Formats: sequence, C-alpha cells, structure tokens
Amino acid sequence: MPNKPFTVLIPAREQSTRLPGKMLADLHGKPMVVRVAERARHSGAARIVVATDSETIRSVVAAHGIECLLTAADHPTGTDRLSEAARLLGLSDDDVVVNVQGDEPLIDPELIGRIGQLLGDYPQASIATAAHPITEADEFFDPNAVKVVVNALGEALYFSRAPIPWPRDAMNRGENTLPAGVPALRHIGLYAYRVAFLQRFPLLEQGQHERWESLEQLRALENGFRIQVHITQGAPAPGVDTAADLLLVRERFRALIDHPYSA
Repeated sequence: MPNKPFTVLIPAREQSTRLPGKMLADLHGKPMVVRVAERARHSGAARIVVATDSETIRSVVAAHGIECLLTAADHPTGTDRLSEAARLLGLSDDDVVVNVQGDEPLIDPELIGRIGQLLGDYPQASIATAAHPITEADEFFDPNAVKVVVNALGEALYFSRAPIPWPRDAMNRGENTLPAGVPALRHIGLYAYRVAFLQRFPLLEQGQHERWESLEQLRALENGFRIQVHITQGAPAPGVDTAADLLLVRERFRALIDHPYSA
C-alpha cells in the first residue's frame, strides 16, 4: 500500500518568554524557522506550512518561498493553533499533519517522515509520536524529561514527569540508579495527528491528569484516543529554548552547511 501524503505544520509564535524573537534568530544567514522548514522538506512531506500569529514572521517566511498562514494569537495550546491551521488549509478529516516545532532546526527529517507515516500503519490511532530509551539515571529522575510507558502494541498508556515505570525492588534497596533492563522511555515532542482529531481537540475538556502533569497529550488519553509511539534508539538533536541553546545549535549547525541532511 503506498504511503499516504502528509502535511507538516510548523507553529511559530512571536512571543517567547525565555528567548524573545527566537523564531527569526539567525542561523548562518537564514531565520531559524526557515531552517526548520528546509529540514522538513526532506522528510517526504507533501506540503510544508508555517502557522504564525505574527505578520512579521509571516512576511519573512513568505520571502523565503515557504507557505505561511496567520492564525489567532489567543490559542490556549499549540494543538488549538494546529486545529485552526488545518481548517484554514481546508484539510479533510482523514488527512495527516505532523507538528514540527519552529525551534527545532536540527530535527531529523527521517524521523519526521516516519512519524508522518505511522498513522497509516496503525489506523486505530488518532495520534502518533516518538520516544527513545533512557540510559542515564539523571534523565530518568528529571521532571523536565517527560516519560512514556507503552503497551505491547506500542500504544501509549501514560505520560508523566515522574520516573516511570518505577523499579520498585531497586528503589526499596535505596538505589538511586537506573537498573539494567528497565523499559524507561523519554518522550520526543514530535506529533502526527489525524485532522479529524484536531477538529475535536478544542472541544475536549481538560482532564485532571493533564492539569496535574501539565502535559497536553494526556487530554487525548483521558478522552479515549489512542497514541501510537515509535521508538527510536537515538536521542534527538537539541532544540532552542534559551540564548545558550541558540549558541550551541549555531555551532552544531555549522557542521551541517556542507552536508545539511546527513544528521
């Protein structure tokens, strides 16, 4: 069966509390969000669209030949912004969109493509995402590293900032380590959605687990939607949240200039 085409949507808000203006931050002669779109072009996507609440971002992106549309500035979540973008683009309910963050200029195009095709392989799922094995105890216990546990079919059972699954016997012995063999997975914030789900999402009530964990994907699980998880062995390249992150990414990006899609 041939792969179903998918659309990459890149949300790009103008406001950023930790790094103002980061979407247009320069990465070797081009704005960061443009670099993200260029990476996504090599994923096999049928269409790349930036969705922004900023006329400035829209005009800059359009000047680089990338499709861009304006969305409302008051969306409570990024998924609400995607829902509006899918409606504005006239996408049908069975279309698939992949949410690629505008601050991920080193994202692996192959991973985007894999997530974009995952819903075609798993028709029972409404969302697809990714995770990688955790090998270090510091990462396992870090509340900023979101963990996910999956069932035998690769579907997400739960996402948490807590260390899950909890290795009871080792912890009862007072060991602050990650025992060998614990199936600990760190969630990677890359999603594919069926458009039908995106249109329903703004109507779903926020559940108690989402409120306590501050994890938007739990709203889908609490409302009975299935999330398929692709497990990749390597951790993704870093994104940009702070000025220090931007300096690091600029240094790493330099190595990609001659071989831009080998990483």
